[in-house]
Amino acid sequence: MFVCHGNICRSPMAEFISRKLAEEQGLANLFFASSATSTEEIWNGIGNPVYPPARAELERHGISPNGKRAVQLCADDYEKYDLFVGMDSANIRNMHRISGGDPQRKIRKLMDFTPRGGDVADPWYSDRFDVAYGDIFEGCSALLKTLS
Repeated sequence: MFVCHGNICRSPMAEFISRKLAEEQGLANLFFASSATSTEEIWNGIGNPVYPPARAELERHGISPNGKRAVQLCADDYEKYDLFVGMDSANIRNMHRISGGDPQRKIRKLMDFTPRGGDVADPWYSDRFDVAYGDIFEGCSALLKTLS
């Protein structure tokens, strides 16, 4: 099992893309979840639903994120999951801060599972959720190949 973490715009994309790929590859034993590494999308303890452009991009690929709301990563999560995957360097820093470090080396960056490495393209500033989807799809495919 593992949990895929990132910011609210992309982490649900990674969660749902991973679920779809795992289902297609017969890897139903893997568990995927996503959490925010900041509180920007959580108000009075209630998380926002998937950001509309991210939702639209997922739906273009036949993936429904219905019912998903932002939740906050917490320190207790570190012992509950086998792997934490961030979308970019800021997510990785936040995950280290929230978990109090990474003594078991569970925190990884998604694109590091690919030959090119680096960060997932950030759609927040570019509004290119299609590019982010492509990066996440590539990263999740590589990650599942590593896990299987």
